[in-house]
Amino acid sequence: MAYDENAAEGVWIYCEQEKGGIHPISYELLNKGRELAEDLNTDLTALFLTPNGDNKQELVYRGADRVYLIEHDSFDYPNEMPFKENIVKVVEENKPEILLIGATNFGRSLAPRVAAALETGLTADCTGLKIAKGEFVQIRPAFTGNILAHISTDRCPKMSTVRYKEFDEFERDTSREGEIIKKEAIDYTGPDVTILEEMMGEDVNIQEAEIVISAGKGLKDPRDFKLIEEFCSALGGKVGSSRPLVDEGWISRNHQVGYSGNRVKPKLYIACGISGAPQHLAGMKESSIIVAINTDPSAPIFDYADYGIVGDLYKVVPELIKQVRGE
Repeated sequence: MAYDENAAEGVWIYCEQEKGGIHPISYELLNKGRELAEDLNTDLTALFLTPNGDNKQELVYRGADRVYLIEHDSFDYPNEMPFKENIVKVVEENKPEILLIGATNFGRSLAPRVAAALETGLTADCTGLKIAKGEFVQIRPAFTGNILAHISTDRCPKMSTVRYKEFDEFERDTSREGEIIKKEAIDYTGPDVTILEEMMGEDVNIQEAEIVISAGKGLKDPRDFKLIEEFCSALGGKVGSSRPLVDEGWISRNHQVGYSGNRVKPKLYIACGISGAPQHLAGMKESSIIVAINTDPSAPIFDYADYGIVGDLYKVVPELIKQVRGE
């Protein structure tokens, strides 16, 4: 049940695990959460649900004043239901004012369930957070990134999911001290949530890649992604895609770059046959170097590209692969 705003206090971060460690987005949220907590003159709490809490102290080193640690074997598998039940219980007991969750694949599925159970709102995919005149303001793109909406809520906890790589990580400080509080886990026995194959997907994380090579509607056949994969192999990059090819089922959603997909900031982004719709640009325009390959010299992507090649990707990409390999 929702609780009285006057009784709410503190900034909380749900810290997501990843492959036995802590997802880097947790350190980014702790950094921003530290800033919010200081502006509100309150504490920063990390909420860590894990099958093994060996790295719990790392959350203190990364900015948390307090860590609520809940250990259970069920947290070894990304089934939202046991996570939701345990988060809701500890939140209702302690009544934080603000609760932040990373907008990862898992976080985007978990957060709405937590918000619904707590009877509160949720502002999704935030790119900015601040305290203005004592109020928590959540900033997110709207209308495919053409405007930034500033949202305030009066229902606690004030929940947001936050996009990956929006904030710097909190700089590790091993001299920091904090409180570790172990909480008993609810032994969840209800039904599992069906995890969609596209959510689990392949073992790929293009958000971490330093080089991303994406294909768009200039690609004529799904089998031609092999050409993009060959280019990635030559450069040591990861394969990306525009939304239409994902919607067609040519490649999994884990590869999608754009407003409704992944936001990437690699050192090098190569767009092959991508016109540059606002939806796609919102996901990659902050890349360090952008190279565009397109047959249309007036394609919007060229307005954002550092280097542009007007040409057919089927002719340009094989030649670039040869150049990279020194053939």
